[in-house]
Amino acid sequence: MRLSSTIACRLLLLIACAAPPALLAQSAQGDVARVRAATARFQSLDSAVAAGYSRNGGRCLAHAPHGAMGYHHINRSLLDDSIEVDRPEMLVYERLPDSTYRLNGVEYIVPFSARPPTAEPPTVMGQPLKPAPGLEIWYRHVWVWLDNPSGLFADWNPIVKC
Repeated sequence: MRLSSTIACRLLLLIACAAPPALLAQSAQGDVARVRAATARFQSLDSAVAAGYSRNGGRCLAHAPHGAMGYHHINRSLLDDSIEVDRPEMLVYERLPDSTYRLNGVEYIVPFSARPPTAEPPTVMGQPLKPAPGLEIWYRHVWVWLDNPSGLFADWNPIVKC
């Protein structure tokens, strides 16, 4: 039996919409590998600072019961209207009980001054960035160094602690 192209397209759409988020995120695995390769040297916060990221990551951001994000270290020289997978604007670290920092993920940012909130959102890894009007930015987290049960692109990670 041969399916018509319309039925085949509808079937593929139904499968894609019903697929678990982890399966859909597999399409981003090549980009995740690129981010890991580009940020591997930033496992050390000192290396990140030497590359232009801030030493001070502010306060650890947490949201009970959803988990935490951690400390955000920004490289202001990367803030513009473009998103480059292997040049994240922010690195997200967690301070461990022994006071060392662990790189857990990255965050992509486009300021509203570069792309207004009324514009089409920028995208990374096939995902639109989300608006944060209070911060006047578009943003998207990607948990490239630590599994996140909530998903690769979730804001909060229940494994991360402040």
